[in-house]
Amino acid sequence: MNKLFDLQSKYEPKGDQPHAISKLSENLQNDVKHQTLWGVTGSGKTFTMANTIARENKPTLVIAHNKTLAAQLADEFRSFFPNNAVHYFVSYYDYYQPEAYIPHTDTYVEKDSSINDEIDRLRHAATFALLTRKDVIIVASVSCIYGIGTPEFYQGQNITFRKGEKIERDLYLRALNNLQFDRNDIELKRGTYRLKGDTLEIFPAYSNNTIKLEFFGDTVDKISELDWITGKPINTLESFEVFPAKHFVTPEHVQREALKNIEKDLKAQVEKFKKEGKLLEAQRLEQRTNYDIEMIEQTGYCSGIENYSRYFDKRQPGQPSSTLIDYFPDDFLMFIDESHMTVPQIGAMYFGDLSRKNKLVEYGFRLPSAYDNRPLTYDEFYQKIKKVIFVSATPAEYEIKKSSIENQVQGTNKKYDAIIRQFIRPTGLLDPEIEVRKTSGQIDNLISEIEKRIEKKQRVLVTTLTKKMSEALSEYLTDKGIKVAYIHSDVDTMERMEILQSLRLGKYDVLIGINLLREGLDLPEVSLVAILDADKEGFLRSKTSLTQTIGRAARHSEGKVIMYADVMTKSMRAAIDETLERRKMQSRYNQKNNIIPTSIQKEVKPLEEKEIQEEMKIEEEFRKLPKSEKRHAIKEMEKLMKQAAERMEFERAAEIRDQIALMETILK
Repeated sequence: MNKLFDLQSKYEPKGDQPHAISKLSENLQNDVKHQTLWGVTGSGKTFTMANTIARENKPTLVIAHNKTLAAQLADEFRSFFPNNAVHYFVSYYDYYQPEAYIPHTDTYVEKDSSINDEIDRLRHAATFALLTRKDVIIVASVSCIYGIGTPEFYQGQNITFRKGEKIERDLYLRALNNLQFDRNDIELKRGTYRLKGDTLEIFPAYSNNTIKLEFFGDTVDKISELDWITGKPINTLESFEVFPAKHFVTPEHVQREALKNIEKDLKAQVEKFKKEGKLLEAQRLEQRTNYDIEMIEQTGYCSGIENYSRYFDKRQPGQPSSTLIDYFPDDFLMFIDESHMTVPQIGAMYFGDLSRKNKLVEYGFRLPSAYDNRPLTYDEFYQKIKKVIFVSATPAEYEIKKSSIENQVQGTNKKYDAIIRQFIRPTGLLDPEIEVRKTSGQIDNLISEIEKRIEKKQRVLVTTLTKKMSEALSEYLTDKGIKVAYIHSDVDTMERMEILQSLRLGKYDVLIGINLLREGLDLPEVSLVAILDADKEGFLRSKTSLTQTIGRAARHSEGKVIMYADVMTKSMRAAIDETLERRKMQSRYNQKNNIIPTSIQKEVKPLEEKEIQEEMKIEEEFRKLPKSEKRHAIKEMEKLMKQAAERMEFERAAEIRDQIALMETILK
């Protein structure tokens, strides 16, 4: 077998990693379907995953429960596999308001969305890679269970240009239009083409480079790949295959058949409404659907076309649509990261979508086919799994049960150990010490502990139960001269990332939050985690949440957790006992192997003071520019945004995007 994946790292597997990699690979070779990598925080689970991928040598899908975590994972895998195709697939909406109807107020909410062009490109790059090569790792959010166009149509509609080939001009222009490319002779952007004389330039949806075809009569004389920003040639090609500009693309004969079926179902649904005396609903549905049909006939597209996807995909009612998973070959590997959160999220998607669609169909805003534009149910998702590894520091009962009971290979009586524990860290770090203290005088006590850490240039995390408490405590600590910031749901993503970076750099010494787990925090400078109201049982103080929170102090050799509580709850006891048991195990391992625990060292990019000052002044300077210069400045900012996104610096790209929006507002 050819070695597809080239793993590059200056580190060698240590601690429990060698055993975990070996067991995971052995089980995969023995066709074990379910495994759980139970790895404590800071044990290098991503490195274990990377080594397993390199050994298994198969296309891999890694699913995370949010965009931020997915971006971090994609960045890590890209560093491990610089010569392979590592891609990022998440929802391309910066803003999304789904279509909805609220009966009791008779309010119809039209779909409104803002698509992030760069993330759309990354989605196309992911599907393009899956269809053209085998050394592919896709890191996706749960948006991968939503429908996209079928891989058969997406790949089957392709056109290929070859040097020396004769092509009729009208035919290739029509072919590009059928692939949902738009002609734009003024501004070439993704998903468009332009024709000037004997030169055709195409900007593929998945690329940052354009393709230039030069003709001599009807013959393709030269094919070149150009840098979109500079226009400089990068490469000369013998042939080039053009993939569709949109995932939803349909052959003409299928489209004609689909429109007939839409008209047929429209007639049946209108008759149904009339028999039930719902004349308003009948008229509304007829008017809206006929308008959509006319738009599709004229342009091949309409707003809300996804509600008719079943007709274009030739699916039966109730049959799930194609998703990213269908673009993978039959034998692929899947990791579900933070599985204790990701698995329930996958299972919940379908039901939230269904309740909204019920109203739209019942009141005549959509045909029943809208039901089939939906995420997968969990059972449908599960059927697409070939081999899966659940990854978590706190795996849930579902993952443990699947890996315990269903790890027997079909047709044999042999069982395999499919719950692989990774409790020993490569750095020799122990799980943190835990101390429970009374709530009386807790803030004064906390300040005393914070001051000890500040003297050592260490950082502190504090978790509260409410936004009000986090803000009030932040204000109180500030008054005491402590450099502090807080994070909760009202703090936007970009600002959260800036706060986290500032914490690592020492601009802040303390970070206060409600649920600091969802940030995907990796803060080696944190030596103390303080949990206020630890005895208030609930989601944020469950065994899983407490264990995860405790793990935030596990990247420092002086890691410690203080729980402020007046009673010992079951969740507290379970989390403490589990942590102490692991700490004993880790200590014995270190003594046996003469290992001295060392804090994790992770590079942090300094905030350039000059850059910060320039960003603060940019609005003032922009206002002073002549109008013509303003337009040029916006174009330059757009280039910077695309370059940042290409480097997987999505937070930086989002910051530039917001600045562009401000500049455009000023320009208007």
